[in-house]
Amino acid sequence: MSVTGTLAVPGAVLHHRTEGTGPLLLIAQSGEGDADRTVDLVPHLADTHTVLTYDRRGLSRSRLDHPERGTSLAEHADDVRRLLEAVADGPALMLGCSFGAVIGLHVAARRPGLLRTLVAHEPVAPGLLPPAEAARHRRELVELQELYGRAGLAAVLPEMARVLGIDPAAADAEPGLTPQPLDARRAAGFDRFIRHDFTAVVEDVLDLAAVRAAPTRIVPAVGRTTPPEVFDRRCAQALGALLDTPVEVLPGGHNGNTSHPRAWAARLKELFAQAD
Repeated sequence: MSVTGTLAVPGAVLHHRTEGTGPLLLIAQSGEGDADRTVDLVPHLADTHTVLTYDRRGLSRSRLDHPERGTSLAEHADDVRRLLEAVADGPALMLGCSFGAVIGLHVAARRPGLLRTLVAHEPVAPGLLPPAEAARHRRELVELQELYGRAGLAAVLPEMARVLGIDPAAADAEPGLTPQPLDARRAAGFDRFIRHDFTAVVEDVLDLAAVRAAPTRIVPAVGRTTPPEVFDRRCAQALGALLDTPVEVLPGGHNGNTSHPRAWAARLKELFAQAD
């Protein structure tokens, strides 16, 4: 049984949901993903964990006091802190996917002791990369924002997929997945993500020394089919080098959490059990 609730935070009210029993596991979604994005993954984790999902501020059911205002990654990380302090009774586990992985890295760096283990899957964090490469990828994100402003969502989605190494035509997926059409709610989420969260990534200054020194066990991860040269995989590899730790390879690509939920759940349980 899932339980939904809301939490008032500075400038917003966050929608969140918990399901299952056991150690608390927070999932921070990628892109436009809200609390429902991992609808197929959560049931395979909820038999051993209390799974907490939420709508980031500005997405879906999480209300903003000032919708026109952007949100920094520090503010997103503070939202996670407040959620965990309200729900958890000790250090939590966290799965961060893409943008959610960067939020997790900020939490680990800024709030020592809040997270026991963070699995950071393909973080979109240019600051992990050498300066010239980081600058190039920041320009890519700004160009995607400009394309979206000129030509809309239909034009920018293929370019976003290219930048992140996503093959929209890939047939590699587990059977019986819940359809997730590009409906009005997801379109509004993409609008928020592209117009505001891209800016948060471009402007972000991740404290690499604090990440390296964090007591949180950080597990960098990539998708098996994500091309080795693309932005998000390069960031995960750089995180592994920073921490001097192996990079975990998970099934599927950048969105393997939605395309391979059963396989992901099985491997995540193994990774989180290693922290015990």
